[in-house]
Amino acid sequence: MAASGAVEAGPPGAAAAPSSAPARDHLFRPISAEDEELQPTEIESLCMNCYRNGMTRLLLTKIPFFREIIVSSFSCEHCGWNNTEIQSAGRIQDQGVRYTLTVRAQEDMNREVVKTDSATTRIPELDFEIPAFSQKGALTTVEGLISRAISGLEQDQPTRRANEEAVAERIDKFIVKLKELKQVASPFTLVIDDPSGNSFVENPHAPQKDESLEITRYSRTLQQEEMLGLRAGAPEEKPEEEDFRKEVLQFNTNCPECNAPAQTNMKLVQIPHFKEVIIMATNCENCGHRTNEVKSGGAIEPLGTRITFHITDPSDMTRDLLKSETCSVEIPELEFELGMAVLGGKFTTLEGMLNDIRELVTKNPFTLGDSSNPGQAAKLQEFSQKLDQILEGNMKAHFIMDDPAGNSYLQNVYAPEDDPEMKVEQYKRTFDQNEELGLNDMKTEGYETGLAAQR
Repeated sequence: MAASGAVEAGPPGAAAAPSSAPARDHLFRPISAEDEELQPTEIESLCMNCYRNGMTRLLLTKIPFFREIIVSSFSCEHCGWNNTEIQSAGRIQDQGVRYTLTVRAQEDMNREVVKTDSATTRIPELDFEIPAFSQKGALTTVEGLISRAISGLEQDQPTRRANEEAVAERIDKFIVKLKELKQVASPFTLVIDDPSGNSFVENPHAPQKDESLEITRYSRTLQQEEMLGLRAGAPEEKPEEEDFRKEVLQFNTNCPECNAPAQTNMKLVQIPHFKEVIIMATNCENCGHRTNEVKSGGAIEPLGTRITFHITDPSDMTRDLLKSETCSVEIPELEFELGMAVLGGKFTTLEGMLNDIRELVTKNPFTLGDSSNPGQAAKLQEFSQKLDQILEGNMKAHFIMDDPAGNSYLQNVYAPEDDPEMKVEQYKRTFDQNEELGLNDMKTEGYETGLAAQR
């Protein structure tokens, strides 16, 4: 169980003239622990209880067999609030210190104690601890430390009784045990552990050894040095970035056919010897409609790409194919050309692409029905027959993909070696191609100068 101290007044506010007459060139009289006639320096400051002005008194004093400390005492004549704090007037020591006092008699309760902000106070018999930086530093006694802990536990008891009655009852029982310690009915142990080395427990037998008091000095840990500000904190480990390649993301959409609620799956895929692409697939459970679309995961390439592949074997139909939205397709043997953006982006096989082309051409509503041209229907039938021959491997043909954005791909089964049946050319885009891609009006360098001129 841990306790925090009573509500502390804030640090002194704006200074006013001290009560003692200062030197003409000093705001305050220089204070020294060796000055026997030293009087406290008084500063008018804000009361954090009633928010009116009170008085803070500062005194630099020296504890025998210890070191210099600054005692700060605040009192408010308006509301009666008062508070006392101490600060070490020296530096943080080279080692931390741990005082272990065995309290056996009432005289031990009157021992003076200096407890700094960074000290941890423990009473092992009650499994009780006051953590570091939970209370202000104090110049007090052993009894005063226990009384301060009791006040800290009692201050929130009315709220606890209203909200958490069981917790309040357990704390009441614990407060009774702390009050019993002040009677010293049986010996108990008080441990003050201060990494700064600036806490102190009085030895009334000094300079002789105190059998009831054990003083241990130790080297601070890295965590304690960071807590005291002596070492820069270790840089926070950056959280691991989510790897979207290992999971399929899902989001709710509507089916493009029946408009029923459906789910679209999205996955980032790395294509070997190419680049990353984003594949999105929608499957409608209501009407069974399925669709997939591919988006390039990268930027527009500096050069366009033209892929010419000679289909010579039925096994060529299994090659992976990525057609971006900016890619056009041409099959010279069929006098066929598929323009940019038709069929959208697709990640499929060569066979799947040819089947999509056949479906697109043969199921065109403007070429079917009673109003269709008989000559045109014959041409479509011939086209479909030749396409079937290519799919079955009975007819050789050239499959050409021309992508000015450079984001299309056809699998090279011989990679990383060259494919004898595939030719990949890179070319500089024309003005019209850049215009179609929206690159002519896109300025990524030197645009700051233009903006400054407009202003």
